[in-house]
Amino acid sequence: MARVSASLPLAIVVLGASALDTARRIQSRFPDSRVHGLASRVNADIAYEDFGAHLRELYASGAPIVALCSAGIVIRALASCLADKGSEPPVLAVAQDGSAVVPLLGGMSGVNVLAREIGAALQVAPAITTSGELRFGQCLLAPPEGYALSDIEQGKRFVSDLLAGATTRIEGHAPWLDDAALPRAGDARLAVRITPLATHDEHSLVIHPRCVLAWIEDISRDDDIAERVRAALRERGLAPLALAALTAPARHMTSKSLHDAARALHVPLRFCDAAPFDVIDAKEGIALHVSDAPIEAQSIGRARGTLTVIGLGPGSAELMTPAARNALNDAQDVLGYETYVRMAGPFRDEQRVHMTDNREELQRARHAFELASAGRRVVVVSSGDPGVFAMAAAVLEALDEGHAAHPEWNAVKLAIVPGVSASLATAARAGAPLGHDFCVLSLSDNLKPWSVIEKRIAHAGEADLAMAFYNPLSKARPWQFDRAIEIVRQYRGAQTPVVLGRDIGRPAEALRVVTLGELKSELVDMRTMVIVGSSTTRVVGEWVYTPRWYE
Repeated sequence: MARVSASLPLAIVVLGASALDTARRIQSRFPDSRVHGLASRVNADIAYEDFGAHLRELYASGAPIVALCSAGIVIRALASCLADKGSEPPVLAVAQDGSAVVPLLGGMSGVNVLAREIGAALQVAPAITTSGELRFGQCLLAPPEGYALSDIEQGKRFVSDLLAGATTRIEGHAPWLDDAALPRAGDARLAVRITPLATHDEHSLVIHPRCVLAWIEDISRDDDIAERVRAALRERGLAPLALAALTAPARHMTSKSLHDAARALHVPLRFCDAAPFDVIDAKEGIALHVSDAPIEAQSIGRARGTLTVIGLGPGSAELMTPAARNALNDAQDVLGYETYVRMAGPFRDEQRVHMTDNREELQRARHAFELASAGRRVVVVSSGDPGVFAMAAAVLEALDEGHAAHPEWNAVKLAIVPGVSASLATAARAGAPLGHDFCVLSLSDNLKPWSVIEKRIAHAGEADLAMAFYNPLSKARPWQFDRAIEIVRQYRGAQTPVVLGRDIGRPAEALRVVTLGELKSELVDMRTMVIVGSSTTRVVGEWVYTPRWYE
């Protein structure tokens, strides 16, 4: 059976609550899928603001799309994106009540297979219009995982000839065609040829099994590794599309030229402690191995592990950045404080979730490096922005402490993805209290002396900076907030605006504006963001802002 050629989870896109029941029925068939809902109308797994822009973003990312709306809406939304038919992801329109399933795009990437599966889930017959698939019960131009069609244009001519009455024969091992209703004849002029060899025959539909491994021993030369691999394939008469993966010694894991070569050849890159096959002849530092069957690249060696530290934003799905959501979708392991990990979900069954106490940052960071150095895709979650009193610093601290004892950690591909911090989210709800110079301080003395905190508050007050206070008050520190505000009052008037934002971006969010004279510890807790204005901060109606100018 042809596959759905997309590594991203199925995106089930709805416009309103009336389609949610059908969306969940489809989701039950595809456990790793996500329901995307218009933020102003429906509570879904992922919120979006603009249907057309969101659909185009999903399409560009290669995600398979099931849109629960009319086909016309989908076509108009994606019209500007339609260019390369060979690389388009599957796109389907499904009636909101589940009464119709219409494959629209992605004939080369298994859209009809997906349509049949969705039709089975909804108990309706999909509206498949592809002539070849209707006649033969199989899309000849969409071979299964592990195989690649050599020439799409030749393939179209081949199918047209069959539809016109020609017969064909099968050369090679093609078990997915055993039950296809093809017009077969042993002496047929046309042939479906399954071969790793680079060949062209106007009478053949050539499909290459991805059965070739390349071992790159030498990366010291200042040349194009991808071109060296292509040259090695040409010398053996092998098709580039038969290449299953590049493999290389683990010591070269951070080599940019290797990763560039894998991208250029459109194959995975795997690292091994020794060559995964007996190297007999390695010309130009490249050795090739041809297997009898398609090779599952993921079973060879390991990938270069990735560790991505993300910020979830203040708590609402619409304030999480697309980059953070993409990292979560791609993750094999997700680590973080339990509250934040639950905010990041839901997760697919195969994703591992590691939840720890909020005070175990370094232990969590070390565990993340251990997982990533084994070749896994790891995400560490923080609320807000990971670089603001959060996990990015802890991860780098763990790397700083452990890089000598754990040299394998240095090979991990590390990335920090920003998020909307609590201070910025609170400021946006209030207006623009941080519209001029400001500073951000944590009142927690767990990791720094209270005397340092007092000194910094005084300096910020003297500099006339607006101040955003994290961790203002806890049961273990009941007196420190009052002391901090006592210092602030030495530099600010009683009428200075103060913004109190609690759980901003979450269902129970509350925003309050008071004056510095009214501010007292009973109004705040650890979940409150406190923003104290500068001497120029003003209130206009319900809004608070600090002017861009300065007197």
